[in-house]
Amino acid sequence: MSKYIATVIDTTGIQKYIFGSNRLKENVAGSYLVKLATDDWVKECLTDLGNVYIPDRNLNQAEPRINEDTEIIAELIYSGGGNTFLLFRDTEENYARKFTEAWSKKILFEAPGLNVEIVHQPFDWDQSLLQNVIENDLIKGKLEIQKRNPRPSAPLLGLGVTVSCISTGLVAVDTRKIDGTIRPISREVVKKLDKVDDANEELRKILFDDRKPRKCNEQYDIPLDVDDLGRSENESSYIAVVHIDGNRMGKRFESYGKSQSDNREFIMAMRKLSWGVSEASRKALEAVGRAVIKLVDEDKFEIKDNYLPFRPIVYGGDDMTFVCDGRLGLSLAVKFLEKFEEFTQELPDGKGKATACAGIAIVKTHYPFSRAYALSESLCSQGKQWMKKETDDYKKSLFSALDWHIAASGLLGSIGEIRDREYRVQIPDLDKAASLTMRPMRSHPCPNQWRTWAGFSQVVNDFKTHQEWKDRRNKVMALREVLRQGKKATEQFRQAYSLESLPTFPEANSSLAKEGWFPYGENIEICGYFDAIEAMDFYTPLEE
Repeated sequence: MSKYIATVIDTTGIQKYIFGSNRLKENVAGSYLVKLATDDWVKECLTDLGNVYIPDRNLNQAEPRINEDTEIIAELIYSGGGNTFLLFRDTEENYARKFTEAWSKKILFEAPGLNVEIVHQPFDWDQSLLQNVIENDLIKGKLEIQKRNPRPSAPLLGLGVTVSCISTGLVAVDTRKIDGTIRPISREVVKKLDKVDDANEELRKILFDDRKPRKCNEQYDIPLDVDDLGRSENESSYIAVVHIDGNRMGKRFESYGKSQSDNREFIMAMRKLSWGVSEASRKALEAVGRAVIKLVDEDKFEIKDNYLPFRPIVYGGDDMTFVCDGRLGLSLAVKFLEKFEEFTQELPDGKGKATACAGIAIVKTHYPFSRAYALSESLCSQGKQWMKKETDDYKKSLFSALDWHIAASGLLGSIGEIRDREYRVQIPDLDKAASLTMRPMRSHPCPNQWRTWAGFSQVVNDFKTHQEWKDRRNKVMALREVLRQGKKATEQFRQAYSLESLPTFPEANSSLAKEGWFPYGENIEICGYFDAIEAMDFYTPLEE
């Protein structure tokens, strides 16, 4: 029997569901519920159907079985990145419909407010390629149609005698102690708060596996409030929201799938690649966690109470979001990009390391979290657009990049508008446009490229430690203002302070250290030092 039904599950509006609240607890639990909905609950509802096959990644069970064992009625192909792919045997019992009913009911009861899509497509195993069925019939076909024409969802609003939830604005069904006060909350928030401890326990297994306790025979605590990320009175009151996304990973999966000769090979390929990316992301997260713990263990970073200044929210694939003390955002983002490349070098498709881009929004501690996340997403997109331009529309090798913004106050407009307004200057001695910012930049050293994190961090370090600049903040701030006036003013500044050059960028033309500015293409000059001075208070190196 070769008749099957292919099924794809997708989540929609996931950013609003996870990051719609300004409370870290709800963000964390929202992400955990998405993971449950697309993985754990899928497996649970499948198992309830009867004889099904769910491959074990730890046992490397990549080979499909449903096409060989007629007793198996359903099989999980793989899940990852908020998507899940399933196979059902096409019979009169219609197991695909039974699964959909049970799984949908589970979502409605356990994750109210989470929007999901599920589509099915019958096909003949011997006549059709599963890759084409999933890519064309389901993802580009039925799923796109459902997303463009969603069924209207009108939540039941309250009456004049009901109380609204403080987070969602929907009808409150319960009260909880939040921010020291009893607050009304909706069903969505109730379910999220019920999963907070489970979410923390899952993360604890990743960050503290095989680690010895440090204080009072206890491990560090994982923060669930932004105030516990390291904020201290009269010192640092900023957090960093970091969003990281893999470069063209969807295309990489698609290309690897198309290279397979039959359905069996396709399923095995997709499982191995998905598992490889997930494992690399987990290892990269572990490495970042170890770097933070080492920093605190060695008393190089002061923490509040016993809380780590670092809290991942979304993780497990090539899409990663975490929040941390504002002084660690840049360093931890670069660390994750470095480790993600390292751990993806041996992916089964043989295409070498995977790359990613990071956006880092550094904002005041109680800045609206959803807006900070949206900014980090925009910054990540800026990095991707620049990477696309630098690789001549992906014709050259892809690379990891990062971009950031430090918001000392509120934000007005898009990141592009902000940079046009705050970082574009008119300089008399330049006959072209001038930008104070050199961002985005590569996260790794590259021959003949000076816009790299290695060079940038070296310049920041020179400003903080070199004898010409150390403990001379007024001098550094004076340079920042001089840079706005162009090359001639910068050279006059050097002469006034008897400086042979400014801190040097490796791989840069010597004129950059003399004049402070460098041409980028034919139409614009960019400043090499304004970003470094601005970032000095928000850069804590992880290693000497």
